[in-house]
Amino acid sequence: MRVSGMRFLVAAGFALALAQPAAAQTKLKWAHVYEVGEPYHTQALWAAEEIRKRTAGKYEIQVFPASQLGNENQINEALGLGTVDMIYTGVAFAGSIHKPIAITNAPYVLRDFDHWKAYRDSRLFRDIAAGYEQRTGHKVMSLTYYGQRMVTANREIRKPEDMKGMKLRVPPAPLFLMFTKSVGANATPIAFAEVYLALQQGTVDGQENPLPTIMAKKFYEVQSHIMLSGHITESLLVIVGGHVWKRLSDAEKKTFDEILVQAAARATDEIRAQELKLADEFRKLGKTVVEVDREAFRRAAMPLHNDPASGAGWTKEQYDALQAVK
Repeated sequence: MRVSGMRFLVAAGFALALAQPAAAQTKLKWAHVYEVGEPYHTQALWAAEEIRKRTAGKYEIQVFPASQLGNENQINEALGLGTVDMIYTGVAFAGSIHKPIAITNAPYVLRDFDHWKAYRDSRLFRDIAAGYEQRTGHKVMSLTYYGQRMVTANREIRKPEDMKGMKLRVPPAPLFLMFTKSVGANATPIAFAEVYLALQQGTVDGQENPLPTIMAKKFYEVQSHIMLSGHITESLLVIVGGHVWKRLSDAEKKTFDEILVQAAARATDEIRAQELKLADEFRKLGKTVVEVDREAFRRAAMPLHNDPASGAGWTKEQYDALQAVK
């Protein structure tokens, strides 16, 4: 009986030892609305694997693309509820919680890609992100370039007045109304996953997104004209839920930070490279690519930049600081 009892204890201890690594593993859900072939998703997969390796398998991150866990408003809400652990989200959606973080989505507030990069690396961005973090308890990890947003339609648009009365699909975030107000278009908020069908069925006359997104989502199949408006230089945030961040050790926080910043930089480089060549690709596909009067669009937008009635939620000091970033 003593031998049998000893064998039982040894076996039980061995089984417990084997079980401990699995018990220590933490599985995290990273949700976003983008397609599996886009750099945001491929770099999320890269980051997930790097975090797994550098934490010796402690953190296993499963990435859910293409709105599998909900649209952008839903995944932002899920982050607060703790039902998802990490998200990619546009700054305008984070701005519905902390308005200043959406400042770069004011039309023509950024001069160009270099201005965007300078803002990404600035103290201003970290200070604004800190305001979001204080309000939500979540951690803003990185800023990823999404590209310059371009208008598509089934007719030519060259100047702001050409858009008057146009039914334009915009993301369901309030700040996008600033652009439609500046050109007199009728904003039609539609979730990202539903845009193609809305264009195909004529629910809206057009939409606006960066060239890589127009290609990835195949919007060009149901739109004949692509206007190089570049009206918003768009960004995505990677945000880790507070319920996860507060459990990480200092070393683990450093690992997450380093890898997610690197993934954002890698995705940014890919998107920028695609953006620079895609106008010609669309021409090869038989699309009409239109050079608009950007200066006229900029003049129409500028008076709304600091108008709270048009969606502005930042201070004049923050706005001036952004303009001064170089």
